[in-house]
Amino acid sequence: MPSLERFVEQCRDAVRSGDGRKEVTEILREYLADVDGVMKELGPPEKAGLMPLFKADDLTIINVVWQPGMTIPPHNHEMWANIGIYSGREDNIFWRRIKDDPDGHIEAAGATALSAGEVAPLGKDIIHSVTNPIPRLTGAIHVYGGDFFEAERSEWDPEALEERKLDIEALKARFADN
Repeated sequence: MPSLERFVEQCRDAVRSGDGRKEVTEILREYLADVDGVMKELGPPEKAGLMPLFKADDLTIINVVWQPGMTIPPHNHEMWANIGIYSGREDNIFWRRIKDDPDGHIEAAGATALSAGEVAPLGKDIIHSVTNPIPRLTGAIHVYGGDFFEAERSEWDPEALEERKLDIEALKARFADN
């Protein structure tokens, strides 16, 4: 049976012993190996939101619940991340900066679809957008190698693909409004 307390402690130990990114990927995979147990422990997703499970300067763990059809425009984290799905599906488009573009424009560079039990590690420099493409809530555990809520980072206008500073309060509101 999965244990959120044990999962958090294992992630904290991995980060304390070094970078922790690769170790956390495996810890998250192990935690999500029993998605029914995770759902039983966390409860089924009931409404969209960013629910912090653990927060420190070097590690943030969030229960992210996506509303059906919800999309977050391209953004970066300025820290490594691991995304694991316990219910539903999360589609990610990966972007790259256009070389020498003065406005920081980006272009699509790849994509992945994650379903229950799957994990995707994201490097520090990854830019991605996220969509829940299915007609029900999606539940995910996101683990970040830093303070997700305090880090300065960028997002890109979804139409013009121009870079701007990410407003964390506006991001939180996107989840609250859904």
